Amino acid sequence: MKKVKWGVIGAGGIADRRTIPGLLLAENAELVAVMEVNMELAEKIRAKYGCKYAYENFQELIDNPEVEAIYIASPVFAHVEPALAVAKAGKHLLCEKPIALSIEDCKKVIAACNEAGIKAATGFMMRFGAYNTAIKKFIAEGGIGDVVSARAQFTCWYPDIPGAWRQEKKLSGGGALVDMAVHAIDILEYIIGSQAKEVAAFVDTRTFNYNVDDSANVLFKLENGTVCYVDSHFNVPDEAAKCHLEVYGTRGSIIAEKTLGQNDEGKVEIYSSNGGGYDAAQTRNDVEAKTLEVEFGNMYTREIESFSNSILNDAPIEVPIEIGLHIQQVTNAAYRSAENKTVEKVLD
Repeated sequence: MKKVKWGVIGAGGIADRRTIPGLLLAENAELVAVMEVNMELAEKIRAKYGCKYAYENFQELIDNPEVEAIYIASPVFAHVEPALAVAKAGKHLLCEKPIALSIEDCKKVIAACNEAGIKAATGFMMRFGAYNTAIKKFIAEGGIGDVVSARAQFTCWYPDIPGAWRQEKKLSGGGALVDMAVHAIDILEYIIGSQAKEVAAFVDTRTFNYNVDDSANVLFKLENGTVCYVDSHFNVPDEAAKCHLEVYGTRGSIIAEKTLGQNDEGKVEIYSSNGGGYDAAQTRNDVEAKTLEVEFGNMYTREIESFSNSILNDAPIEVPIEIGLHIQQVTNAAYRSAENKTVEKVLD
């Protein structure tokens, strides 16, 4: 099988913990080169995964003729320059979210990718979770009727850490909202099949001393009328949050637990109803929960295989880079709502 040869810019962090191990399992991908901020770290990662090249300069990795596709997993403030260089070189791009610190720079990256004619995707890997994919299919087939409302929770414990770039607004662009809530917002849009158009939010720093938000509570309305709620926090212990996903429709509901996260896992309960007449007493008879049959795997492997397939076979990109722009527009509306205490439209 032909394989896409990959390079990774920002090979520490999430790339080292999750994405590179997933890439190594992909049948249609091969890790060729890694880059980190100093050669000692880059070489350590190269040796760990047995790839051919290590760099401390992203341009040298991009210029390597063997590299065909590049995954950018560096901190947010360091996305734009290498992304533009990747496009200029005509290499394919998978970029972690957020694409950039500003909407303007995000659009600049997308324009460069379009002009270069390259494939470009955003790193929303949770779309490739087995249950998330199955839930989307079940909803699309009318399994719970017309979707009325939905909720998603994705949170962690992230205390004050000296030097942590995610806790510095000028480096990250925001806190729990742009780091955690974006995944929950994207998953709800993905499984329901509609995008947010109006947003109301409370965003605050309640517990810690850094200058990004540690609490984000977001209410938004989709184009199809579904109302969704997302809560994401840096100040709720990991053990205390089950990362619930709930979807309610005219014919039933889906209650999921731990399907949002970096592991392909969780459980799903489906409650169905055939409807019926009005019950003034609101008798709530228990019904037996059903579930969905899935095969767990590695969502990062599926993410890399999907994008590699798009490159090799000119297949549609499952998470095009424009999704990253849209979700950033939703989070911007949430920040405006929290500041102005208003309901805000998602702006193009």
